[in-house]
Amino acid sequence: MADLNFPDKQLLDKLATLLGPQGFIADRDLIAPWLVDWRDRYHGESAALLAPADAAQTAAIVRLCAEARVALVPQGGNTGTVAGATPAADGSALLLSTRRMNRLRAISADDNSVIAEAGVILSDLHDAAAAIGRRFPLSLAAKGSATIGGLVSTNAGGTQVLRFGPMRALVLGIEAVLPDGSLFDGLATLRKDNRGYDLRQLLTGAEGTLGVVTAAALRLVPAISGRAVAWAGLSSPRDALTLLRRLEERTGEAVESFELVPANALALVLRNIPGTRPPLDASHAWNVLIEAVGGRGADPEAMLEQGLAAAIEDGLVQDATIASSEAQAEALWTLRESISPAEKIDGHSLKHDISVPVLDMPAFLDRERDRLEAHFPGSRIIAFGHLGDGNIHFNLLPPPGEDRLAWIARHGAEASAMVHDRVAAAGGSLSAEHGIGQAKLAEFARLTDQPRLHTLRAIKRALDPLGIMNPGKLVPPE
Repeated sequence: MADLNFPDKQLLDKLATLLGPQGFIADRDLIAPWLVDWRDRYHGESAALLAPADAAQTAAIVRLCAEARVALVPQGGNTGTVAGATPAADGSALLLSTRRMNRLRAISADDNSVIAEAGVILSDLHDAAAAIGRRFPLSLAAKGSATIGGLVSTNAGGTQVLRFGPMRALVLGIEAVLPDGSLFDGLATLRKDNRGYDLRQLLTGAEGTLGVVTAAALRLVPAISGRAVAWAGLSSPRDALTLLRRLEERTGEAVESFELVPANALALVLRNIPGTRPPLDASHAWNVLIEAVGGRGADPEAMLEQGLAAAIEDGLVQDATIASSEAQAEALWTLRESISPAEKIDGHSLKHDISVPVLDMPAFLDRERDRLEAHFPGSRIIAFGHLGDGNIHFNLLPPPGEDRLAWIARHGAEASAMVHDRVAAAGGSLSAEHGIGQAKLAEFARLTDQPRLHTLRAIKRALDPLGIMNPGKLVPPE
């Protein structure tokens, strides 16, 4: 790929004229919050933040930067955890924010689809779908700030993957500006389209390295008639997986979320998040948060109550509670969704977003937790997340009393490599839902087979020969 240039005054002046004061921001104080990743580990620089109002302005930006051979870093809500939207520290790239492109262009209950621009906030999309008796079945803790463009570009997962799959399964079409400044219009809501390579799927999960997603056509599903949310305490991840399969047998597809929470993660939330309360009278080594939904004529609370009662009678579940109101349901969900914020408040830790085959996850958790904690005395593993789809956040906290940053500087690389090696040995992935970004680039290169790396690099070279789209992310250098 060709050498890139730093943005000069001539380019910046052209961009300022194109975008006007709302879309061209060079004030360092205004840009500063967007130059740091969510975990506050990577700090970048940029001469300007570019905020186009529509796809046409986005295309004009990319054409100007391609002509000048200046890199662009697309950014949505900046809620990612692998620094995929953080520019380089040398200031060589311009930040391109999609947040001003925040219109819902179309929404249809008859077609079960919505066309949302890249800057639409996920929670706003949820509200719009609910208003027409539909729902968008992807949710995550950052729903109040995560944007559709970012969710598409990272192939986001969340708590409903168990039934509906990740973002890739919900994307019907994409509009994107390609690295040469051309506009790919693939927003038709076709359920079948057999015209060769699927550019929609190629751009989903590309982390902005192949273009800028400006809008997406997304699948909607019917609204639910009711939901039931429960919290159950049990002794092991193996029991949790057994419980999930039993509930599925009883309820069919009613169980949409099944989240594993260990005692130490719950304790972290109760200690650091004001207003949270223990869900059960006693502490349990492992817990699961379960959400079941009902369609017409179905009673999810009754189904869940019967299933949990049978599990308690069999000794599979030690104790359980079912929310009796929406407020109680939200309080239970707050316990799960506050784990990452509670970790952040508690201090720096090593985050691992991993997946292994679902059947193997319980044994992996027991075995590798013991292995890591023995190898690094005093350290603690907090392993939580989406047991039903094999995605667990396998995080390591330094020993109490240690300077966490100093400990991570000494042991972090070795510890993460050890986790990733064990995941690879189990046939898993070092990135289940958060992507590669720049945080996992070196480990991705180390553990990835050559055919996959060769293909990724070939696609990047073919579509972005100048290398201007989000350099240093996702695709390891040769």
